[in-house]
Amino acid sequence: MTYREVIAVEEFRWLWLGQGLSLLGDQFAQVALAVLVYSRTESALATAAVYALTYLPPIIGGPLLAGLADRYPRRRVMLWCDVLRAMLVAVMAVPGMPLPALCALVFGVVLLGAPFSAARAALLPEILSGDRYVVGSALQNVTNQAVQMLGFAIGGAVIATLGPYRALALDAATFLASALAIVGKVRHRPAPARADGRRPAMGSSVRTGLRLVFGDRRLRTLVLFAWLCGFYVVPEGIAAPYAAALDHETLPVSLVTGLLMAAMPAGTLIGALLYGRFVSPAGRLKSMGWLAMLSCAPLIVCAARPPLEVVLALWALSGVGGVYQIAANAAFVQCVPPAERGQAFGIAQSGLLAAQGLGILAAGALAQRFGPEPVVAIAGAAGLSCAAALTMLWTESRAEIIAKVHAATGHPRGPSEPSAPVRV
Repeated sequence: MTYREVIAVEEFRWLWLGQGLSLLGDQFAQVALAVLVYSRTESALATAAVYALTYLPPIIGGPLLAGLADRYPRRRVMLWCDVLRAMLVAVMAVPGMPLPALCALVFGVVLLGAPFSAARAALLPEILSGDRYVVGSALQNVTNQAVQMLGFAIGGAVIATLGPYRALALDAATFLASALAIVGKVRHRPAPARADGRRPAMGSSVRTGLRLVFGDRRLRTLVLFAWLCGFYVVPEGIAAPYAAALDHETLPVSLVTGLLMAAMPAGTLIGALLYGRFVSPAGRLKSMGWLAMLSCAPLIVCAARPPLEVVLALWALSGVGGVYQIAANAAFVQCVPPAERGQAFGIAQSGLLAAQGLGILAAGALAQRFGPEPVVAIAGAAGLSCAAALTMLWTESRAEIIAKVHAATGHPRGPSEPSAPVRV
């Protein structure tokens, strides 16, 4: 299966294009928020706190709202989320918006992202089946990282030209563009049918999803691998104070901030292009642990306070390791029943965003006192330790998941991959 064959699927192509456009606007908005808050407060803690608000709302409402993707048609859920987010971001773009109001609006925008992401993740296996889904997920990952890299890299220049408020208005327009793509090109599908034929209550759905995800050793390990990003996202969250701390007089802080925020997505883009296209499904699963450790280990070198060029290389190498998330996502899909995918993905995604938000918030508080460089190094060391522990757990359950992925993609089992019972 090739990228070209996956892009030929019309529904996926428009979802892919709409998501990429919306994500580009989000990157401009994130750089705009970081620059806007830091210029107002000159506080690493305040900057990290506002940036953390792009991750923390799922702790409160993510698991509950993600269940909407299993209760209602997923296309409808995505459409309403896009329209509401466009409205909220448009209000954020009003010049002179007070900081507390800005924080409240950011909270609402990210909160609506939980049901959208859950609905989209649950819908994608219905559009792409078998190895198409794996390649499509890899293509999305590549695109997301490319857009993040582009958005962060040129975001500083865009903001210097347009100003932060116009950048936020541009983000609102991308949400509307995504909604138009969904309306025009994504086919309506009814809400997924459950085995008992009933629509569960929201609270009951959350409890069922939690039991499903954390009651299964395989899913539990995969979710913890995903949440590991709470460590290696720290550099992105304190990029503005890190840029200010670097002794680089020839470049403005806003441009250095954008370059730093683009480094990890650039590394992940390169890694994902090779990983999704040339590594077999079994090879992806077997290399997950090593790549997870690579996502954290380079950050430890930041303790030596290297110059900008070395920092960019280290953060890009960390981004290469982050491609293990492609394999974790594909394995997670194989192990979750279709009627419960929305809730399961919602729990996983909400925890992922919460882990990133808490990591950034803690990093901002520590950077305020100790400086950004040692905080990035500490995050790398802590993440490496957790990744090593998860890698040992992963070796106990990966054979069963490899057999399940082989059954779904049609790849024969290799001689060194023993048969294993497959269950859901």
